[in-house]
Amino acid sequence: MSSAASPLVLGESGLFDPMAPLAPSGNLRRRRVVNVIVTATATAAALAAVAMLVIVVYGVLKRGISSLGVDFIVQNPSGLAGGGIFNYLLGTAEVVALGAAVAVPLGVLTGIYLTEFAGRRSRTAGVIKLALDMMQGLPTIVVGLFVYGLIVIPQHRQSGFAASIALAIVMLPLMARSSQEVLLLVPNTLREAADALGVNRWRTVLTVILPAALGGITTGAILAIARAAGETAPVLICDSLFTPDGVTTNIFHGVPTIPMLIFSSVELPIPQAIARAWGAALMLMLFILIANIGARLILARSRARMGR
Repeated sequence: MSSAASPLVLGESGLFDPMAPLAPSGNLRRRRVVNVIVTATATAAALAAVAMLVIVVYGVLKRGISSLGVDFIVQNPSGLAGGGIFNYLLGTAEVVALGAAVAVPLGVLTGIYLTEFAGRRSRTAGVIKLALDMMQGLPTIVVGLFVYGLIVIPQHRQSGFAASIALAIVMLPLMARSSQEVLLLVPNTLREAADALGVNRWRTVLTVILPAALGGITTGAILAIARAAGETAPVLICDSLFTPDGVTTNIFHGVPTIPMLIFSSVELPIPQAIARAWGAALMLMLFILIANIGARLILARSRARMGR
């Protein structure tokens, strides 16, 4: 037996010496080559993903920057191509805010149940996790069709309320899963200390665990809202009929939104309408970018507070 064929080192007596240093085997060069190939492939894939993002951001920025301005933000549209996008910004805020008001509390409560109250072998918790995973992978157009049959058809009209419920369904699994992961990061020593003091579980959750995980829960809410703000399919199905030139504050009627503006304007044979659509796309992209950066900062601060 030679040291080139085995990592074991033999002593002077011909027996294995556990105190002797290990020698490289004959497969060491092959493993190094495989390691270099895998590392290079993973790096190339990461660079390709970043390059795609840069290309998209550059394309939207190049075509939409000329439309940005104070008037573009504070004025309502005028016809098919004139004016700004103020009512679309306001309508998007209304629809997303109502959806978040429904999804965020339900998602946080679901995460609390899965983390703090359900046992490790709970069948109910397993069913809930499976349902959340299926909802997270569900196409948003299917969600839009479901809400269309649930709300739009019985009411005989499209509305921002229906779009909000559809967006809430989209946000719910993200909120529940992110809340669950953040609550799992809270040190068990806090729970044990509260149990040692005889504090009820609900009071422990309310006064100890939730404050410790607040930063991470806020991060999950911001990311969920950022995703919902750019969804088009549910809005197209549930809230595509509205007054395009006016401000609508009644959420139970058609509400203009930025995704609908982009969808309806980008194919018009009017250069000004297409430029306005690119400007609206840039505004939406900037909102998502700022929301993601803010979420990252809040998450980093939360992890630092929890000592992670």
